[in-house]
Amino acid sequence: MELWNHLLGGFATAGTPINLLWAFIGCAVGTAVGVLPGIGPAVAVAMLLPITSQVDVTASMIFFAGIYYGAMYGGSTTSILLNTPGETGSMVTAMEGNKMAKSGRAGAALATAAIGSFVAGSVATVLVTLFAPVMADFAVTLGPPEYFCLMLLALTTVSSVLGQSTLRGITALFVGLAAGLIGMDQITGQVRYTGGVPELLDGIEIVLVAVGLFAVAEALYAVLYEGKTSESQNAMSRVHMTGKEWRRSWPAWLRGTVLGFPFGTIPAGGTEIPTFLSYGLEKKLARDKSEFGTTGAIEGVAGPEAANNAAVTGTLVPLLTLGIPTSTTAAILLGAFQNYGIQPGPQLFETSSSLVWALIASLYIGNVMLLVLNLPMVGLWVKLLKIPKPQLYAGILIFATVGVYGMRQSAFDLVLLYAIGVLGVVMRRYDFPTAPVIVGMILGPLAEAQMRNALAIGEGKWTIFLERPMSLTLLAVVVAVLVVPRLFKQFSGPAIKDLPNH
Repeated sequence: MELWNHLLGGFATAGTPINLLWAFIGCAVGTAVGVLPGIGPAVAVAMLLPITSQVDVTASMIFFAGIYYGAMYGGSTTSILLNTPGETGSMVTAMEGNKMAKSGRAGAALATAAIGSFVAGSVATVLVTLFAPVMADFAVTLGPPEYFCLMLLALTTVSSVLGQSTLRGITALFVGLAAGLIGMDQITGQVRYTGGVPELLDGIEIVLVAVGLFAVAEALYAVLYEGKTSESQNAMSRVHMTGKEWRRSWPAWLRGTVLGFPFGTIPAGGTEIPTFLSYGLEKKLARDKSEFGTTGAIEGVAGPEAANNAAVTGTLVPLLTLGIPTSTTAAILLGAFQNYGIQPGPQLFETSSSLVWALIASLYIGNVMLLVLNLPMVGLWVKLLKIPKPQLYAGILIFATVGVYGMRQSAFDLVLLYAIGVLGVVMRRYDFPTAPVIVGMILGPLAEAQMRNALAIGEGKWTIFLERPMSLTLLAVVVAVLVVPRLFKQFSGPAIKDLPNH
């Protein structure tokens, strides 16, 4: 009953005209971001982070959440019509969706993607509503040793799963950890690693790093390395499905949701894994496998799209209850919370109850908005694809520069922004993932504080982490994450090595 009351209170807050407007703007921006190739939700949220200094906390979090799951809806449009995924979670959709478009069934592919996203998003939101408070109650029982091990697990899993190589992921993580140490020590008040620059006394702004690594680096990389590409667009048909296509789609939506949600709740590297697994499962279960890879199978669009959306919604569970981001965009959302002086974690449901429940209620509202935005207005979104790339990336750079300068009116911040942007280009060029940098910067100082508190409890003994069952279990999982994939690769022989790396 208490849960029901909290949710109704959340709807009352999220349903105010101003919050509904922010939700709608977020969903529209998110869909546009998903449609435009190369601009993912992480870039968009990073670029718009500076608004946190002007907008009420509830409105801005509803806005950012709208962008996040709106991009998942929009990403399918370019995947199906252009064979160009708007973001990584839509890569699998492109495989079958584009084949369907080429065989004159673009409308059915777009319809199953939009409705599948709605079904998965709605089911996953119900699961967030049920599980998040339970997980928060459990998290309250954890002490500093368990928290440190939990953060260590998040740091290692995000670093080792994202990118082509564990070593590169860990290197990117250490760059983030080093950046997080700059400024004043939060416990002793000692100044660290500032190099005598007064602007660095408060540390490096997470907003600045996110904008530099994602928005600026994306624009510069596109200019430097991505030449002119010719894009052919498939003809649009009416956005509807036949009775047979409905019957084939709905089991795939449910299976995709069941697969995707757990992957969102664990630090397992975003939406790529559940979408590939969903595609593999649909291919295995399909009665007629001949459509896969030829004329396009509707299950190969329905399942991965549902898995994609369910995983995105699932990322909110660890973010809100433990303060641990399991995706790049979730890491930037964590930065937005911290900008308001709010630290997501087990206490969040107590200290900022109205904000949390308004955010959860906005997910229900946003899913309905996105369905309305995507089905009738798909023609409008397709027109966005006609924006020339030079103008698009110039606009991103202008937004990023104005936004960062507006935070502190500091010329030093702009120099730092473009230096970080150049670092982001180098990282992309040599396949270093950028997400671990953000995760390291945010979680590093928190992990440091928890480690020092744990050592204080253990009177300086490091064995405190081995004496408590929960922290010992988490340390064992950390070792397994780092060691097991290497052992598997070592003993699996050339047969595995020759497989294509998804």
